[in-house]
Amino acid sequence: MKRIPVLFRSLACKVILATSCVTVFSIAVRGIAASAQQRGPEQRVVQGKVLDAASSPIKGAVVYLKDSRSLSVKSYFSDAQGDYRFGQLSQNSDYQIWAENNGKKSGVKTISSFDNKNQFFINLKIEK
Repeated sequence: MKRIPVLFRSLACKVILATSCVTVFSIAVRGIAASAQQRGPEQRVVQGKVLDAASSPIKGAVVYLKDSRSLSVKSYFSDAQGDYRFGQLSQNSDYQIWAENNGKKSGVKTISSFDNKNQFFINLKIEK
């Protein structure tokens, strides 16, 4: 008869231990999720260079970034090294980016909301 209470205690201890582990894990996961929500979603950045056909940088080219969700367009003038940069982009939007200079236009590049990267380096080439 003494075997049953010992077996029962052993089983009860295992159940309590398992329940405790699940509870601690659940609290930890909620804490991590709450921490991520407080920080907010990660922001994306796209940057690169505007280049001519000879791969030389183009100063003063206009780089356009179109948000496919809101249809808003941001623009940026490339600097002396041909560099441009757009920051604080939403992860939930698709974007189109292209450059124009002296009536010439680069190809349009797309950034997808399904791409999980937060940093994009895109060079835009304007052919003569």
